[in-house]
Amino acid sequence: MPREHVARVFRQQAGACGRLGSPLYAALLERAARDIELGGPCADTVTDYHAVAVDDALPLRFLGGAHALALSGRAPELAAHLPSAGGALTPDRPDAAWPALRAVITEERDWIRRWLTRPPQTNEVGRSNLLVAALLHTVPTPQLPVRLFELGSSGGLNLRAEQFRYEADRYAWGPLDSAVRLTDSWAPEVPRWLRAGATRHQALRVVERRGCDPAPIDPLSAEGSLALRAYVWPDQRERMARLEGALRIAAKVPATVQTAGAAEFLSTVDVEPGTLTVVWHSVMRQYVPADEWVAVEAELARLAASATPDAGFAHLAFEPGRTDDGAAFWLSARVGTGPERLLASAHPHGLPADGRVAARGAR
Repeated sequence: MPREHVARVFRQQAGACGRLGSPLYAALLERAARDIELGGPCADTVTDYHAVAVDDALPLRFLGGAHALALSGRAPELAAHLPSAGGALTPDRPDAAWPALRAVITEERDWIRRWLTRPPQTNEVGRSNLLVAALLHTVPTPQLPVRLFELGSSGGLNLRAEQFRYEADRYAWGPLDSAVRLTDSWAPEVPRWLRAGATRHQALRVVERRGCDPAPIDPLSAEGSLALRAYVWPDQRERMARLEGALRIAAKVPATVQTAGAAEFLSTVDVEPGTLTVVWHSVMRQYVPADEWVAVEAELARLAASATPDAGFAHLAFEPGRTDDGAAFWLSARVGTGPERLLASAHPHGLPADGRVAARGAR
């Protein structure tokens, strides 16, 4: 891999981290990019490594490995700079952790290289804000049993999404004692369709929770929970708190995630009388090869065509798309063979959401 190309990819990810609220990762990736250009330890670790494509989220895999070392106690000097590991940021110096990070890369090259083979599965809990909102809108009658199937589930945390608490201005839904609280979840206001759904459903009755992933993570294992924690950016305390709460809920609410591609998984799903079968997914479509997604759409069409008034089907998605204002991440819902409806847009991590996007139109 040419060092110049790898450095450019690292700088692009630095810019994305800065825009998405992680000045720490933005600064560290900038320093790592410069180290790669100069042939430092970061270059030795990534530029001659061919087990993963440089454009396949390589910078996040790279930092995820270092973060895992800090979280597991193997890199205490680095941990001292990371809030997620009990450390503290240096005011006005987001790159203060760089010397400690560079030392870790030098000393733990083999560990970091092994970590580079891991896809960056964040299993972002904030995205449940959109998925549950669409579910509240879509389920037609209170207490109708819902069968929930998720594509690209990672650790399956969002298969427990109705167990989380959602709050915004004059809007609250979900268990009061939930270990996950998603506050300020909608801005500038909660859309009317969501208020109506929340009023209609005091609770949702989920009777089946199954998902698929090419490389599922067991959130109840030490290795799995470490992987999920490691891919949360360490200066984003609220995201880490949501993850910790979701892990506690996962220990109490069973869900199954099987090793399978999305099309293969859907081929085993059928609608069932007396229930609403729901397939949902969030920010995973770009990771599915184009030919497989054609097969996924065929399976979704099969399920939609097989739906009846007594055996319903809905497809809910939070994925990158386009609106009249440009690129966005947006929430869509389709019931049976009806038209796809755009419901909202949101930050890629799901908070806050904006219901006004439906009025602007999607492409």
